[in-house]
Amino acid sequence: MSDWQERAARLWAAFDAHGPAGFREAMRRLVAELPVGDPVGLFELASAHDATDREAEAAVLYRRALAAGLGADLRRQAVIQLASTLRNLGQAGESIALLSEERAAGSDELDGAVDAFLALALTDAGREREAVALLLRALAPHLPRYRDPVESRASGLTA
Repeated sequence: MSDWQERAARLWAAFDAHGPAGFREAMRRLVAELPVGDPVGLFELASAHDATDREAEAAVLYRRALAAGLGADLRRQAVIQLASTLRNLGQAGESIALLSEERAAGSDELDGAVDAFLALALTDAGREREAVALLLRALAPHLPRYRDPVESRASGLTA
């Protein structure tokens, strides 16, 4: 981990010690140390705006970070956070599209987060049965018993 990343992690760890504007300003100062348009800096700034209830600004910054070529280690996280932000902004359809594409793109330790935020977006779009089916399918592999009936019921919800 670089010195810059360590300082960013320390800033996030001290989040509660700052007010919203103070936290955003501290992150802006930290990001200003990076080259203009640095994707990691844009992602961190987007996250700072998101965490301090500035979703509209966060969405723009997430998009810029992704367009700037955010590395694979943060790209999926940025997509999840952007989709969540869009849902909060009343754009459930775009959130569903982003997360559905993300589900199809591959699998990693963030699969559960993708499914959880997709279920929330589906619910906001009035597709509650699809959301419940998605969550049941995500849960089924973790059940020591009743896996097959739960998977079957999930399929029945969307048939």
